[in-house]
Amino acid sequence: MTTLETRSRVSTPSRSSRSTAALPSVPDYQADHSDTFDVAIVGLGYVGLPTALAYHHAGARVLALDISSARLSTIRADQADLLESDHRRLAAALGDPTFRLSDDPALLRRAGAVIICVPTPVDEHLMPDLSLLRGACQTVVENATAGQLVMLTSTTYVGCTDDLLVQPLIERGLVPGRTVYVAFSAERIDPGNDSVGHEDVPRVVGGATPACEVRAAALLARYAASVHRVHSLAAAEMTKLLENTFRAVNIALANEFADICRALDISVTDVIDAASTKPYGFMRFLPGPGVGGHCIPCDPHYLLWQLRGIHVNAPMITQAMTEIAGRPGKVVDRAREVLSDAGRGLAGTRVLVVGVAYKPDVSDLRESPAIEILAGLRAAGAEVGYVDELCPSVGLAGGSRLEHVDDPAAFDASLVILHTRHSAADLSWITDEQLVLDASYREVSLANRVVL
Repeated sequence: MTTLETRSRVSTPSRSSRSTAALPSVPDYQADHSDTFDVAIVGLGYVGLPTALAYHHAGARVLALDISSARLSTIRADQADLLESDHRRLAAALGDPTFRLSDDPALLRRAGAVIICVPTPVDEHLMPDLSLLRGACQTVVENATAGQLVMLTSTTYVGCTDDLLVQPLIERGLVPGRTVYVAFSAERIDPGNDSVGHEDVPRVVGGATPACEVRAAALLARYAASVHRVHSLAAAEMTKLLENTFRAVNIALANEFADICRALDISVTDVIDAASTKPYGFMRFLPGPGVGGHCIPCDPHYLLWQLRGIHVNAPMITQAMTEIAGRPGKVVDRAREVLSDAGRGLAGTRVLVVGVAYKPDVSDLRESPAIEILAGLRAAGAEVGYVDELCPSVGLAGGSRLEHVDDPAAFDASLVILHTRHSAADLSWITDEQLVLDASYREVSLANRVVL
């Protein structure tokens, strides 16, 4: 049975979006429970672990579950890649019996609510990889108990919550809205950004039924300052797809303007700075070497994949994602062009990439454009290195690895490519004789600098 055929077998009456201020007066749904845990978090990555810590900080009894013993060891050793504020929360949680780390899914039966926070990546063909999500949902369904709330936060296609949670729970004899509660509320965590607290970001939630929505909104309100309710699971799922597709399209537009401005010998950053002075109707997006992380390079492909299945065209989104996918290749082409203008070729030239994480001040390499750039430079015959103290090694296609260059000056690169600038990065080793390709569009003071 197809995704679309299985959707909406649990009907939800149409109604307007409401904030939690419009919720009926109900007691905290955990008040009548004697469960060991108020909430269980399944998956302790960049989303799950901060979510677990936010709930614990708010006073909830938390089960933090992950099938990876290595990940659990990293967390217990306080070595997880977290914001400083979350490191403080983790230190407090590790010594508190109301916060339990485990790899035992049977413990899920003792939780009043279960929140699924596992990655939803795309494969090398930009197709959704649902293997982790299917496995996590199956585990949760197998251990679901009457009265439990099950919430999915992983970004995916419209109808996924119905396919992977609602229908399997019904097959087990658990009826959403009556004997079990099912909801979707996409994560909104920005790794590396400590300027906005996790609990200060509004949460959007939709339920399989009105009763599911009420319970889910109450759960989220235990730590989130604001909860926005929508009328269905599908609306909540589509909201996250819109958020990140919006960003993808605008980043692709910024990249295109960067190419246009270079052709016309105009500084694109001057143009963006000027346009940003308009107090309405403009939102600032900067060009770059590509897009990485767990959201923008992946989420729109879940939408496009689903649309292809129902023969619906989305030409603007398709073109934006094509441009984003091709951007790292343009960095390699531009490196070849810069060297050619200096009378050299890529083959045999020493090229050093500065920063390989997908964004500043994180060690996250997921979907980082730098990985494809390094591979492309090497395939063109360049002698390649990189400097990034947050990322000690990088895996490339074919199983090869590169190690961080401890002394970038000694690498003696003819071309330096600026990819990601961490706040603590030192660029004083770059000489006036070295060519610099600034794919970050930020280091304007360097000699021999050209932009992507």
